[in-house]
Amino acid sequence: MREHGWRGVTRARTERTTVADPAAARAPDLVNRCFTAQAPDGLWVADFTYVPLAGGGFGYTAFVIDAFAGYIPGWDCSLTKHTSFVESAIRQAVALRARQGHPLAGGTIHHSDAGSQYTAVHFSETLMLEGLQPSIGSVGDAYDNALAETTIGLYKTECVRDGSPFRTGPVTSLADLEEITSAWVAWYNHDGSCTGSAAGHRPRPKPTTTAPCFQHRFRDQTR
Repeated sequence: MREHGWRGVTRARTERTTVADPAAARAPDLVNRCFTAQAPDGLWVADFTYVPLAGGGFGYTAFVIDAFAGYIPGWDCSLTKHTSFVESAIRQAVALRARQGHPLAGGTIHHSDAGSQYTAVHFSETLMLEGLQPSIGSVGDAYDNALAETTIGLYKTECVRDGSPFRTGPVTSLADLEEITSAWVAWYNHDGSCTGSAAGHRPRPKPTTTAPCFQHRFRDQTR
């Protein structure tokens, strides 16, 4: 790599996003690190990450990922880490599946880490109203939400980093963050490879992990 002037992409991490609320009641872990599903909408996993903004500060992006195929039915961006923004990603996902002719039947598990946004009472009410069963991973477990963490790692490497083909300049505002995220999610869900020069016209390899039962099949589940 040194001979050719190549270097690996690193995923720097300077902003803590998972802050547990010790006083909050937590749903049981219904997944137990087994991120598999027999059909679309059997298991959704959710998490959010930070994105450094040019000039200082952070934006945040929340994702909802279907474990059956790695499909992202819902996402949202915000300049704050309030519970309402992760709820918005949930509502987007539910609405999209309804528009696609596959409204949730009431058995979908929603799995997340133990961050305070996902253990808030209002968030639990949102899940109940949308027909989702809450599941919270164990605290201090590196694999408690491995599928979501893997997808976010790809997002930060492929979309957010300097030189990304999805960026046309510095990310300075919420609108900039929404624009590049929208483009990346559309590509991630439907194309599977990037045509931008920075990606070298090569398909993205499937993510892997050593967590048991991990499954990430890239397949369009909108049928």
